[in-house]
Amino acid sequence: MIEIVNLRRVRKDKARREREAEADANRRRFGRTKAEKTADEDAESRSARTLAGKRLETEKKD
Repeated sequence: MIEIVNLRRVRKDKARREREAEADANRRRFGRTKAEKTADEDAESRSARTLAGKRLETEKKD
C-alpha cells in the first residue's frame, strides 16, 4: 500500500536536520570552556619554554 507523504512536513524535517547538524558542528568548534582554553594555552607556552631552554645556540643580538 502507498504511504501518503506531506511535502511540507518533509521539507520542514529536512530543514530541521540541517539546522541540527550545523548546531552540532558549532558546538564542537566553539563549545570549549574557559578552563579548557586556559589549560591549552598553558600547555602551549610550557612546551615553547621547554623547547627554548633546550636550544644549543643562543641567538646573538647585534
